[in-house]
Amino acid sequence: MNDLQAFFAQNVASDLTQEVVASERFKDKDGKPIAWKIHSITEAENEEYRKAATRKVKGKNGSQQVETDQNIYLAKIIVASVSFPDLKNAELQKSYGVIGAEELLRKMLFPGEYATLIQKVQELNGFDQSMEDLMDEVKN
Repeated sequence: MNDLQAFFAQNVASDLTQEVVASERFKDKDGKPIAWKIHSITEAENEEYRKAATRKVKGKNGSQQVETDQNIYLAKIIVASVSFPDLKNAELQKSYGVIGAEELLRKMLFPGEYATLIQKVQELNGFDQSMEDLMDEVKN
């Protein structure tokens, strides 16, 4: 295989997966923590989630400014990256009294657990910087 062929779609690892213990509170029948399964997303998907979390707001002197809500953006990336547990499962959402995968995550996890999951999702998706640094770059 020549060097260029290494970049062909069929020759590249396109969906990276990883198991992460986001919380010690979710245990199997033997009392061991259950790992969450996360997978990578594409830049096209990332762009879609960023756009969904972006809105125009009035700035000084009535000018329009683009603002990305980091919390919405991160929640969308996490939901897209988590393949287990199924955050879109209606029964799971009902058990927590919420509708929607993003709301379910916020209800299921403690703040530190949520931060751990964010960190692992970012690492798997190749973010070497903190999400806050990336958001600042997007704004500029």
